[in-house]
Amino acid sequence: MFEASAMVQAMNDTTHHVNSARPSAPASRVRSRGHGRGDPLRRGTATLLRRLADRVEPRRARPCTTATA
Repeated sequence: MFEASAMVQAMNDTTHHVNSARPSAPASRVRSRGHGRGDPLRRGTATLLRRLADRVEPRRARPCTTATA
């Protein structure tokens, strides 16, 4: 399906990216990371995703013990 809005967004992003290398491009500050352990929302999301991955991950099959003699 053709998405016109996606095409417009891609064109705008490409134009911004290409023009950012020009000498007359406006300078933007690089955000520095804060001290500490980071944003609580980000940490909470990471914890939630890790727990979900642990729950969804397949477990190892148990070895067969019926053929022991």
